[in-house]
Amino acid sequence: MAETLKARLLDSDRRSAVIDDLQGLVDSEVANKSGLSGGVVKTGYAGLKKIKPGIVREALDKMLDEFVEQLEPFWTTYTTEATGDFGTFLGTRPQEASEALLTVTDRRAERSSRGAITSIYSKLRPKAQENVIEALPGLGAVIEKHARV
Repeated sequence: MAETLKARLLDSDRRSAVIDDLQGLVDSEVANKSGLSGGVVKTGYAGLKKIKPGIVREALDKMLDEFVEQLEPFWTTYTTEATGDFGTFLGTRPQEASEALLTVTDRRAERSSRGAITSIYSKLRPKAQENVIEALPGLGAVIEKHARV
């Protein structure tokens, strides 16, 4: 049986590299946004980073365990089907995969005691599913890179 994502991605020797790559993915996804909604995302992202430098990395670190938990069933199915790459696999299940990931950020925002962060998140949330769906191929590539090492 294939090793779990939890065992691979949350390993103390690998965790920092996973977070580095996820932060790079988030930065890249935000930078590639365009149009009015892209401007809103870029402004919100810059606002979060201004409120607290390092917040993105910190948030990824705090949420990584929950993200992995949400992705584990997708990984299990993917490894039994063994076709294509994980990013493509997630892309064939965009609604299901994005909602699974957004449950993590929604819970986190609900628990936040920082009004500014909650406010920014509530402004970004309506377009969040679309943004997550767009990021699924890149997310799958990052996950597979570290899970297959």
